[in-house]
Order: sequence, then structure tokens, then C-alpha cells
Amino acid sequence: MIEIERKFLVASEIYKQEAKKSTLIIQGFLNTDPERTVRVRIKGKLAFITVKGIGNASGTTRFEWEKEIPVTEAEALINICEKGVIKKTRYEIPSGNHIIEVDEFFEENKGLTIAEIELSTENETFIKPNWLGKEVTGDARYYNSQLSKNPFKNWS
Repeated sequence: MIEIERKFLVASEIYKQEAKKSTLIIQGFLNTDPERTVRVRIKGKLAFITVKGIGNASGTTRFEWEKEIPVTEAEALINICEKGVIKKTRYEIPSGNHIIEVDEFFEENKGLTIAEIELSTENETFIKPNWLGKEVTGDARYYNSQLSKNPFKNWS
């Protein structure tokens, strides 16, 4: 139940050519307190409720608990979420022994594309494709919970 991931901006759209899968995601937050974020997500034909704890100092590691729920329940919960429902397409790109997930955001966050890679340990090495840009791990502005409150279109 510990999540270890690193986040990067994306420098080009080459990842789309390398993607093996893409899925529309709609998600909202019942609670955006950094100590216990509660997210509702519809990912294609599946739905989940997720609780995330506060991250460590580097922002790479935090508690995560997730449970699949019926899509109809997720749709009902999204209706009572905090303002700022997020819509994005997630692309899954194989990279060595890992899958890099690239999220292309829409609506209020249009223009933002973030790549994430989940690791087994904080120091685990991985292949960095040349389309990965600046690392933003630990920068709270790029957390989905924060993007729901302060969308990318409002950044200067």
C-alpha cells in the first residue's frame, strides 16, 4: 500500500507513437487535504476510489489504498466531489521493465502533459525515453488534487 513514483513533464508527443494503450479518465476529489486525499476515478469501463496519504520529503513515496467500485457509484460520487473534475487521456508506454503512464489533460488543464513511472524502490533505475522532460516529482502543483483546485490554465 505504498506508492513510489516519479513525475516528469513531457517534451514531445513521440510517446503517442510508442503507446500500447490509451484510456479516457474522469476523476474528482471528495477531499484534497494533502494528509488524506480521497479520489474517485472512472478509467474506461472501470471505476475506483483511492485514498492517498501525505508524501515523504522527496515526494516519491506515499501511502495509497485503492478499491474498485461500480461505475454507477463513481458517477454518483463525482457529482458531489469538490470543484474541479479532471479529464485526461492516459497513454501506457512500455519502457524496459516498466510502464510509463503519460496523462494528456483537457479542459481547465489543457496544454499540460505529465509522465509518471511507478518504481519498487526510490533509487530504482529505469530507462528514460528522450521525450521525458523536466522532473517534477514532489512539486505539489502537478498533483491531480492540486490541478483540480488550481488548473494549469491559471498558471502564469
